[in-house]
Amino acid sequence: MANKDFLLHFQEFDEDDDDGLRTSKGATRVTIDDTAEPQKQHKPAGPVEEDEESYRNDDKTELLSGEKKGAPFWTLDYYQALFNVDTYQVKSRIVGSMVPWPGKNFVHLYIRSNPDLYGPFWICATLVFAIAISGNISTFLKSQGEPNYKYMPEFRKVTMAATAIYSYAWLVPLALWGVLTWRQSKVVSMVSYTFLEIVCVYGYSLFIYIPAVVLWIIPYEVLRWCSILVALCLSGSVLVLTFWPAIRSDRPRIVMAVLLAVVGLHVLLAVGCKMYFFSDAANAVHLVPENIIKATPTIRTN
Repeated sequence: MANKDFLLHFQEFDEDDDDGLRTSKGATRVTIDDTAEPQKQHKPAGPVEEDEESYRNDDKTELLSGEKKGAPFWTLDYYQALFNVDTYQVKSRIVGSMVPWPGKNFVHLYIRSNPDLYGPFWICATLVFAIAISGNISTFLKSQGEPNYKYMPEFRKVTMAATAIYSYAWLVPLALWGVLTWRQSKVVSMVSYTFLEIVCVYGYSLFIYIPAVVLWIIPYEVLRWCSILVALCLSGSVLVLTFWPAIRSDRPRIVMAVLLAVVGLHVLLAVGCKMYFFSDAANAVHLVPENIIKATPTIRTN
């Protein structure tokens, strides 16, 4: 009976409720303290993460600019990031290389975040085979009606086209990068481009010559020269708009000399390929004069 009274008295006393309130209050205070401490610990985590992210971005920038740390340049890991692009990036860069927009910089819009060698390499390779194949087809179509014509595929055109295209895509950017680096030491306000960015610009600027070369199969000189003119105007304008911010702060004579060199070499490549691979002199090699055929002695055997 005493136990029952004690329990009844204990239940009426509501001591557990008070303890529960105190406990909950304490729990609330602990929760506030617990949440406050992680917040204090979490505040410096933001800058740390930003520092780590900026470090990774700096490392990536050094890698793409040709200054990768860690892996030697003769290893595959060194060049892996240079081919780290997707189809959308390649397509957008191809379109951007053919459509000049005044006031828009091709490097800043398409390349600076991730310059690559994938697009320039395959664009140059495609252009090489397009020139060689189109040159052979053009020769065949133009001379197939000749009675003394004998078709002989010229594989040397592949070698000549590869030498011209890849030399242009690498040596001209190298020379331009050297000039811009030299002038950057003279004019501090100039915009700087890395060698890889310049190679990327020149590689993608050659894409517009691929459809132009395909049109050169048609043996009409007016159509050929019109396609050359259109390709030169579009891709040449992209080159001028791209490198203009890098030299506009320099002296006028230097600016004019650099722009004339950029445009002149671009014109020289197109006109040189047209004259060498699609001229009448190249087609005449396959024509065997009829009098030489008749004058060939016949050897009789008894």
